[in-house]
Amino acid sequence: MLPDDPRPPQLPRRRPWRSDPALFDAAVRPRRGGRALPRLGTTFSSRAPRPRPAQPDADFGWFGGRRPLALLAVLTAAVLLAGCSSGPTAGEGGQDARAAGSGDRDLREVCPATVVVQTSWFSQVEHFVAYQLLGKGYTVDAGRKSVTGPLVASGVDTGVDIEVRAGGPAIGFQQVSAQMYADRSIMLGMVPLDEAIQNSQDQPITGVMTPYDVDPLVIMWDPEAFPDWSTIADIGQTDTRVLFFSGERTYMDYLVGTGQLRQSQVDGSYDGSPDRLVAARGRIAVQGFATSEPWKWQHEVKAWAKPLTYQLVADSGYPNYRNLLAIRAGDKGRLAPCLRRLVPILQQATVDFLAQPGPTIDTILSIVERTRQAYTDSKDRSRHAVDVMREEGLVTNGRTATIGDFDLAPGGRVDRLLKIDVPIFKSQRKRLKPVLVPTDIATNEFLDPAVGLPRSG
Repeated sequence: MLPDDPRPPQLPRRRPWRSDPALFDAAVRPRRGGRALPRLGTTFSSRAPRPRPAQPDADFGWFGGRRPLALLAVLTAAVLLAGCSSGPTAGEGGQDARAAGSGDRDLREVCPATVVVQTSWFSQVEHFVAYQLLGKGYTVDAGRKSVTGPLVASGVDTGVDIEVRAGGPAIGFQQVSAQMYADRSIMLGMVPLDEAIQNSQDQPITGVMTPYDVDPLVIMWDPEAFPDWSTIADIGQTDTRVLFFSGERTYMDYLVGTGQLRQSQVDGSYDGSPDRLVAARGRIAVQGFATSEPWKWQHEVKAWAKPLTYQLVADSGYPNYRNLLAIRAGDKGRLAPCLRRLVPILQQATVDFLAQPGPTIDTILSIVERTRQAYTDSKDRSRHAVDVMREEGLVTNGRTATIGDFDLAPGGRVDRLLKIDVPIFKSQRKRLKPVLVPTDIATNEFLDPAVGLPRSG
C-alpha cells in the first residue's frame, strides 16, 4: 500500500489446511449476544508467486457490468429469445476428416452415438479440448446454444458425433454437475474439482482428465496504486477491498481462513464489470482470470486502459483443478470401454490444440456469433489466452510426462484440496460422501501415459 496509508494490525498466517476452525465451525465460532458470528462460504487453488503485468492480447470478462440478479435476468432473457430461432444451421470451420477410424480411433462399438459435453460457460477458447474435436459439417443450434458434428481425432473420423453445449445462462447458471444429473444424455461435464467435493454425496462425479494443470483464477490489482504488492497475502496486510463473485467463493474462504486476506475486506458483489475498479481509481483488488480480464481491461476498456498485475490463486496454496472433464460416478463401469479410447483422444486434442490453436479459435468465434450467446470474444483475446496458458504453465504435463493426469498420491494435490475443502463444506451443512478419498472424485486409469506435451529444451 502507499506510504501515507495507515496499516491495520498484522494478519497471522496459517498452513493451508490449518485454517482457524472458528471461521467454519459453529461449535467454536465466537459469539456476540448469544448468537454465532456469520459463517464464511467456501475455497479454491495453488503454486509460487508470479505477479506480472498483462501483455497485449485477451478478452473474456465474466459478466457485463450489471448487478448479478439483474444480469441473470438479462442473460436468461437473451438466451430464451435466441431459442425462438429456427432449427440447426450449418457451422463454419471444424477439422477435416482425412481417414475413417480403426482400432483405438474407432468409437462406434464402445461409445454413445453422440458424445455430449456440457461446458461451464459461453463458447470460448478456455474450452478448447471439446471444440478441437469438432469435425467439418457440424451444425449449430442457436436455441440450445450447442453444436453437433463428427468427432474427429487428429484428422480421423471416429464414427461417432460430438455435441458441445454452452453453460452459464444456457443452463440457468446451475452447476454443471447438477445439469449432468438433470440431463443424463450428458456424458462429460466441465467442472472444477472443488465442485466434485461439494456434491460428492448427492451428485457424485469423477474426473477422468484435466486439460488444465493450473487454475487460471487470479486476484489482480493496479501496480501504480499498489507498487509494493507482489502476492495476495500483501493485500491482506492492508484493508483494501477485494471484489469476488459470490457464486464461486470457496477459494475466498480459503484465503481468509489461512490469514492471506481479512474477512472484513472481501466483497462478494463483483459482477464482472471493471466499473468499480475505474470508479475507485484502482484502489481496490478484483477477481479475474489470467487468460482474460488483465488484457481485456487494458486494451478494450477505454476508461481503464492500463496494465494490471496479478497473482494466481493457485500460487496462494489452493490446489484446485478447473474445467476438468468428469462423468457421473455411477456410470464409470458402463462407460469404461468408451473412456479407454476417448480419454487418450482428449489428451491428444490438448496437444494438437497447443501446437496449432488458430483453426479451433476460428471455429469457436464462429460459433459464438452464430449462437447469439449474449457474449462476444475476439481473435486477439483468444490468441493471448493461449499464450498465457503456455507462459504461465496453465496447460502442461505437470510433474509427469503425461498430459491430463491428476495428482492422486497421498499428500498430493487432490488430497490437499480435500483437507482444505471438507471442513469448509461441512461447516455449510453440505452433504458430503463419508470418508472421501482422492480416487472418489478423480481417476487416471483411462489416460495414455505416453500422450503428453513435448518437453522444451
